[in-house]
Amino acid sequence: MNGGDSLAHHITGKGRLVGLLGSPIKHSLSPQMHNLAFSHMGLPYAYIAFDANESNLEEIVKAMRALNVVGFNVTMPNKQSIIPLLDEVSPEAEWIGAVNTVHNDNGRLIGYNTDGKGYVQSLIEASIEFKDRKVTILGAGGSCRAIAIQLAIEGVREIEIINRHVSKASDIKNIINKKIPSCLVYANELSDSSLINSLRDSDILINTTSIGMEPNEDTSIIVDPRAFRRDLVVSDIIYKPSRTKLLKMAEASGCRTINGFGMMIWQGALAFKIWTGYDMPTELVKDKFLSSMSTGQ
Repeated sequence: MNGGDSLAHHITGKGRLVGLLGSPIKHSLSPQMHNLAFSHMGLPYAYIAFDANESNLEEIVKAMRALNVVGFNVTMPNKQSIIPLLDEVSPEAEWIGAVNTVHNDNGRLIGYNTDGKGYVQSLIEASIEFKDRKVTILGAGGSCRAIAIQLAIEGVREIEIINRHVSKASDIKNIINKKIPSCLVYANELSDSSLINSLRDSDILINTTSIGMEPNEDTSIIVDPRAFRRDLVVSDIIYKPSRTKLLKMAEASGCRTINGFGMMIWQGALAFKIWTGYDMPTELVKDKFLSSMSTGQ
């Protein structure tokens, strides 16, 4: 199919609905990504965003069932509150305590979490070794939970989670210790000394906080360049801007860097596969989004 074909050309009486439940949602890239892929492949699906929060989530999920949707994505603030409304959740989604993708399997709504797997796939795509390595993660929110748990499942040797509030980091540590005891996990409070000590023997540093995201591009969670080593891989799950201040500092110290663009694409591609059974045309999607990001559209 021609990637420039209009989505409307592929919608017939057999068309099916896919959605996004979240609030706010007007800046989400998911509708563009999935509709581009559906159109390119000639699949009779349409992806629509629905403003959903704690006040109307239950009613909207009932509507999704009534409309017999193929499935839907779930974003903030609904990733945790969606779980009691589903019929089943995958093991990793249960461990993470959050769902970002739901599939309607013959009337049963099954929840998955593709965030961590999407992040891991971005490392694989970039040929970054992580098995049997030590990883330091900054932040202890939902993205950290997904990434840390998936990395532990995939064979990371050691994870150190550093956060302003160590209790949140400890919660994630306890989950991994219980479910995936082969991975050593530590939790520490954020400080210059804890960062430098952790990064002394770490292979990968991952920033899962929002520090450095537009419109605060001039901020970095690390301010002391002594924290970086030349053989350290520095990853930031932010993709706008494509080079955060953290990544610029790491590059200046000779580190290899990777932003969050690959994670964004691959978590969507995994959801696409769950819904359709087909592989998303990721190269087409990446080219389209890189082009639009470079032009500011």
